[in-house]
Amino acid sequence: MSYDDVEIEDMEWNEELKAFTYPCPCGDLFQITKDELKLGEEIARCPSCSLYITVIYNLEDFIGESNQKSKNNLEPAKQQPVTVA
Repeated sequence: MSYDDVEIEDMEWNEELKAFTYPCPCGDLFQITKDELKLGEEIARCPSCSLYITVIYNLEDFIGESNQKSKNNLEPAKQQPVTVA
């Protein structure tokens, strides 16, 4: 059973860990990465104890972010006009 249900908005992005974090009662942090969220994972685990939380989030928010990056990378380069003399 999950220790708690936590909204993604209540978690903090930790640039060093590259993960969303939330304080654990043991003093460490529950952690879940963007890649895990994109895969539909909803369990954030504490690396120091056996507790875990269920993260409540909208999967489309993370899938859309991934698709947007892919679209940007696949767009053809804009051609520059060339003047012929």
